[in-house]
Order: sequence, then structure tokens, then C-alpha cells
Amino acid sequence: QVQVVESGGGLVQAGGSLGLSCTASDSTTVSFVMAWFRQAPGKDREFVTGITWNAGTIAYADSVKDRFTISRDNAKNTVYLQMNSLKPEDTAVYYCAARNSYNVIVPTERDQYAYWGQGTQVTVSS
Repeated sequence: QVQVVESGGGLVQAGGSLGLSCTASDSTTVSFVMAWFRQAPGKDREFVTGITWNAGTIAYADSVKDRFTISRDNAKNTVYLQMNSLKPEDTAVYYCAARNSYNVIVPTERDQYAYWGQGTQVTVSS
């Protein structure tokens, strides 16, 4: 059973930056599509960004494009999310998700991902 664990959340002022990491339990995930979702209080969990196994395809939600950057280091079984120019509306619990697929596309639907982390809180103060 693949496990993914997020780290790096916290409190930051608007306009600031924060980095998240997601480490998988084993090297089989090097072939997985990896993604970040987020869920704000009272809202549905939404797609933020995702990356295919070789970083050949990267997708971003419009709301974070040009501010967030996803990357991965397959040697470390780790995916990163660098968040810049943070806004209060970025406040949410951020979840790492994994999909066992060599897809060349990044699905944006929650049900396409079988493995989920516990989430890490990101709070952006105004």
C-alpha cells in the first residue's frame, strides 16, 4: 500500500512564500502522476497542480498559475510545491495525491487518484 506524507505547511503573510513537500513510501511512485489538491473550510476539495512521472506534463489551476510551481525528484520519491505571492484565499488544507499511471496527462478529478496524504494546513493572513 503506497503512502504519501505531506510536510511544510504553516502560517504566512499575504505576499509571502511557502514550500510543501510530499514524500512517498516507496520507489514505485516514480511512475505515478502526482498532484496537489486543497480544501478550504466549507468548500470542496479542488485541484491545484499535478505532474506526470517524467515531468513531461504539468498542469495548474488558473487560480495558482504563475504563482505556484510543482516539481519532483524521483530519486527521493518526493514532489514539491513552491507557493509564491500567497493570498488569503489560498488558505486551505493541502493534500498530496498519487495516481498509479504512466499517463501523459494530469487528471484534475479527485476520483482519479487512489492515494492521499493526511493533508497539511496552509494559512495566509491578510
